[in-house]
Amino acid sequence: MAISLTPCAAVFLLLLRLLTSHALSSSDSVVSDLSALQSQSSTGVIHLTDPLLHRILALPTPRPFHFLIFFDAKQLHSKPELSLPTLKNEFSLVSSTFQSNKPNQKSLFFFEIEFGESQASFAQFGIKSLPHIRLVPPSAADLKADTIQMEASDFSRLAESMAEFIESRTKLSVGPINRPGVVSKKQIFFAVAVVLIWIPFFLKKLIAGNTFLHDKNIWMAGAIFVYFFSVSGAMFNIIRKMPMFMMDRQDPGKLVFFYQGSGMQLGAEGFSVGFLYTIVGLLLAFVTHAMVRLRNRTVQRVLMIFVLFTSFWAVKKVVFLDNWKTGYGIHGYWPSSWR
Repeated sequence: MAISLTPCAAVFLLLLRLLTSHALSSSDSVVSDLSALQSQSSTGVIHLTDPLLHRILALPTPRPFHFLIFFDAKQLHSKPELSLPTLKNEFSLVSSTFQSNKPNQKSLFFFEIEFGESQASFAQFGIKSLPHIRLVPPSAADLKADTIQMEASDFSRLAESMAEFIESRTKLSVGPINRPGVVSKKQIFFAVAVVLIWIPFFLKKLIAGNTFLHDKNIWMAGAIFVYFFSVSGAMFNIIRKMPMFMMDRQDPGKLVFFYQGSGMQLGAEGFSVGFLYTIVGLLLAFVTHAMVRLRNRTVQRVLMIFVLFTSFWAVKKVVFLDNWKTGYGIHGYWPSSWR
């Protein structure tokens, strides 16, 4: 049985079809232009401006893609506590990794926006401090209420934690981070050539017993350095490029050297813990290798009391820092008589 439409209903359906086709064509046009801008960038990060943001927001929701924005300010690059250049490089690394692993994926775009060029966009998002990274879902209409801010813990491990944030919020897999090599092939070949030339001269001195390897003080200093390097988390700081300190977001004039939270460690924290552990290790070495040779029992006892007191103080500080960071001794896990 054929269904007959009234003239008004036919006109309404025609207008609805025209509006839908216009919205689809507009979305396709924006996605095509964004893909072109993305292909022009070596890292896949698109430079966002006020007009481009306005054009994206003009699309009807839900938009056919998510987009992640890195808010930048060149005048703040000189402040080491913010680590904006480092975070920007890690953000670009996530973008390039996503593009290399998902070359045909058009459901996520990466943007960077500069404060000096786009202050109106900063105001739309309500940005008051940096660093700041924000995810805009397809259904976001209110840029302040509907968007998702990436917290400090979400980029504490730099590119890796940023990728985890993206995967948890968008259900899109970034893939393994493709970090560039620290040393180029030319540098490796040059280093190998230098070593090969130096080996004969080194062997000659080694046989004669006239090298730094025969100096016990070098080995002692090296052992202490390796011990400190191991217990201070220096390798973590180097790999993740963690800053020594950061600016307090609530008080920009104040510096934060110890970050409360188990997901992040500043450089100052690692060096402090490494210094305390090294004190205990050196005191233990002193007791087992030097103090036992003393013949005066009184001096031995005084030194032993000093060693025990100092070691107890150092370990207590380490335990206190760990409890402060994890909240273990703050949220009621300790008996009241222990506090």
